Amino acid sequence: MTATDPICHMQVDESTALNATVDDKTWYFCSQGCRDKFLAQHQHEDAPAKEECHHEQQPESEQKSGCCHHEEHGDGGHQHHGQHQKAPAEVPAGTIYSCPMHPEIEQEGPGSCPICGMDLEPIMPQQEDSAEEVAEYELMSRRFWGGLILGLPVFLLAMLPMLGVPVHDWISAKTSGWIQFLLSTPVVFWAGWPLYKRAYKSIVSMNLNMFTLIGIGTGTAYIYSVIALLAPGIFPESFRQHGSVELYFEATVVITVLVLLGQMLELRARKRTNSAIRELLALAPPTAHLVVDGAERDIPLEEVEAGNLLRVRPGEKVPVDGIVEEGKSLIDESMITGEPVPVSKEQGADVIGGTVNQTGSFLMKAEKVGGETLLSQIIQMVSTAQRSRAPIQRVVDSVAAVFVPVVLGTAVITFLLWSWLGPEPRLAYALINAVAVLIIACPCALGLATPMSIMVGVGRGAKQGILIKNAEVLETLQKVDTIVVDKTGTLTEGQPRLTQCVPAGDLNEDELLKWSAAVEQHSEHPLSQAVVQAAKEREIQLDEVQDFDSVTGAGVKGNVQGKLVLIGSAAMLEDNSISIDDALMSQANELREQGQGVIFVAIDGTFAGFLSVSDPIKETTEPAIRKLHELGLSIVMVTGDNEKTARAVARQLNIDDVEAGVKPQDKYEKIKALRKKGHKVAMAGDGINDAPALAEADVGIAMGTGTDVAIESAEVTLVKGDLRGVVDAIDLSRLVMRNIHQNLVFAFGYNALGIPIAAGILVPFFGIHALLSPMIAAAAMSFSSISVISNALRLRARR
Repeated sequence: MTATDPICHMQVDESTALNATVDDKTWYFCSQGCRDKFLAQHQHEDAPAKEECHHEQQPESEQKSGCCHHEEHGDGGHQHHGQHQKAPAEVPAGTIYSCPMHPEIEQEGPGSCPICGMDLEPIMPQQEDSAEEVAEYELMSRRFWGGLILGLPVFLLAMLPMLGVPVHDWISAKTSGWIQFLLSTPVVFWAGWPLYKRAYKSIVSMNLNMFTLIGIGTGTAYIYSVIALLAPGIFPESFRQHGSVELYFEATVVITVLVLLGQMLELRARKRTNSAIRELLALAPPTAHLVVDGAERDIPLEEVEAGNLLRVRPGEKVPVDGIVEEGKSLIDESMITGEPVPVSKEQGADVIGGTVNQTGSFLMKAEKVGGETLLSQIIQMVSTAQRSRAPIQRVVDSVAAVFVPVVLGTAVITFLLWSWLGPEPRLAYALINAVAVLIIACPCALGLATPMSIMVGVGRGAKQGILIKNAEVLETLQKVDTIVVDKTGTLTEGQPRLTQCVPAGDLNEDELLKWSAAVEQHSEHPLSQAVVQAAKEREIQLDEVQDFDSVTGAGVKGNVQGKLVLIGSAAMLEDNSISIDDALMSQANELREQGQGVIFVAIDGTFAGFLSVSDPIKETTEPAIRKLHELGLSIVMVTGDNEKTARAVARQLNIDDVEAGVKPQDKYEKIKALRKKGHKVAMAGDGINDAPALAEADVGIAMGTGTDVAIESAEVTLVKGDLRGVVDAIDLSRLVMRNIHQNLVFAFGYNALGIPIAAGILVPFFGIHALLSPMIAAAAMSFSSISVISNALRLRARR
């Protein structure tokens, strides 16, 4: 029997498909994604969903694992083509909104920024566009299209006569003026109303901004044109051209429509800057399977409480952070670690919310829920960093603070000079050039230059596993010239592992390991645990040990299968009159010189071989060190490990400087000394002992695999816990700062060139035709903002 998935309308086999019973009816689903979506919508809307999605033919294996992948599509998720579109998300009551350009402005609910006039955004973006965001964009679109439709005839009536089209042979100049007035008035008072509203607020609050200039410029042109149409007789000859007063309705409507276009494109672009957070939000499943007294029921994710028992089935996402209570499985943790290989989980293992369960079903106990989960903390960190300000922004702010008054002064001087020195009609030229100065000088691009790059850059970093606490870090990181690294857990794996098993006599490796691990399983020493773990990995069955004894400072011993097994130092074997083969002793000494720990083994009074244990260097460390050197950085290793081991690792990795056997306070002092010498220092570490040094460094970089204390002390957290993340973080900081500088060149350069041209500086050289029309000025102003936004969005695609 086949059934139809109510979400995607795909045909599924009832015998193998997932199902759910709602209102006494059983529904069948192609994937867990569709099932979760259906249940969530039924609970919140009390009706099954009727969305449609287009499926290409897929292999059965893909269908079983979830053909829709609703939650895996970035930039808005799955594309729906049915008649029923997804309703806008409701923003929770009490949501705090902030200005992207002035993050210090915060209020409950939507509105506009009192400083710059931009629309406020939720501090924490929603997974779907909110009703307010959708309404804002749709209203701005309607205003733009309405203004364009009404404004186009005004533009043509004003411009066609200049191009030689005999419009006034068909309708009189006065009739043309009245038509322009009737069409441009709704453009000003309806389409352009938000612009004038913001301009008014900026003047009343004395927070002069781009809307101040737009409002004064277009308002002046409109009022002048209305008076010229209704009472032309009051104007002196200096305002007249060929006996009549010129009208500038077309300048007003074209400028208004172009500014609305810029605002509409900006709203669309700003949504894309939040795509990284929305992708992170989409990682959490909408529901969880709560288990109470053996019975399961589905509840919304926000209702899960710490201590709840939850069932996680194959193909589903882990709902919250917790511990496996029953069952075993493989879990894809690539969204946290970046590693594609699934991780085996069994009773007692930690699981992370948002990771994907691949094979088995298991019960877990919820430990961290809501904002306490690792995923929520990552989202919060990214969101906070996106709203923070880089020091370079303070320079831009101080320039912007005097910029608008200077522009207003420039417009007044332009008017006075043209009315005194300009050709006839002087006052008409004076007015139109002053308006052009006001329009072209709008500092919108200047205000967007830094925040846009930071928002996109921080989001880009989050997708690569680089979590940045604030924008200042990006600016500091690109100046770093020295990287201080801990050894254990940063350069190395942080867990001792058996690296060599060298048997003597007739024994083979597995036999030597079996005898050794049987005794070592009763020891708590890290080297002993490494031996036991190696035996487990080789699936060696361990025998019971009798008369186990730990010899302080020497090793361990015990009876296995009636034979006395001694494991420890060479001195321990010598004390028991057991001689060690010279060739193997020489080999063991070489390994010791490389910083490895060597354990000697004797069975029933005969030397049986040795085991070497070390904390292996991560595969990714050597190429990362090489890349850091290519970036021009000096690398210093500061570790609490012994000198011999530290030197061996440093030689192998070509590290510039080493300090071994140091205490946490020594690491702190080392960084302090480097900074005193004028170095910009970044510290990468993962342990509690690294926290003081991480806090003292110009930039602290915590490995995500490390302790909470280390992560709290650092400005950058690398989710993958791998030194390649340091390379990526420095690359990212340099890319973002380069992008900001490019944006500032666009913004400052545009204003530096545009204002003098609008004021008429080229007229003495090229004549009156070199004047810049206010319409051209508005187009250039909009283009400058769009170029800044487009340049910032390029960071999303850069690696």
